Amino acid sequence: MGLLIEPVGPAHAALLAALHAACFAAPDDERWDAAAFAGLLGPAGGFALVAFENAAFENGAQDGADPAGLAVARVLFEDAELLTIGTVPAARRRGIGAALLDAVEAAVRAAGATRLLLEVAEDNGAAQALYAAHGYTTAGRRPGYYRSGRVAALVLAKDLRP
Repeated sequence: MGLLIEPVGPAHAALLAALHAACFAAPDDERWDAAAFAGLLGPAGGFALVAFENAAFENGAQDGADPAGLAVARVLFEDAELLTIGTVPAARRRGIGAALLDAVEAAVRAAGATRLLLEVAEDNGAAQALYAAHGYTTAGRRPGYYRSGRVAALVLAKDLRP
């Protein structure tokens, strides 16, 4: 048994919406629904990854895997943006977020991006620690970005050039 990170597409928008809702406590009007995910994955450059925990590998296939996290990003020329990343509460603190972040970085590098940008809530210390450990630095701040204007977002960036 292990962790498997798989790319998914617009056909998996309902799974992505359910995972996102499980990862983030947000009011209904701030939740990303299946249509939002399908829209993010439709344009060129948008992609999603799902981490499956307890995956048993047999002949290259997964069996009995539990969706444990997701990441959605897009590549726009030399820049890439991590739109969302999360781990379901029951699977946290086991390295799944770090594995997803590594997978996103590898995918955007392969697509030609030289910088990855993201936003993180100013009060989300756990996520900030993950990003700092991966070499992200603060590039800006957006006041009132999250939770109906009550929490600022930090804009973080990482240079992906070798």
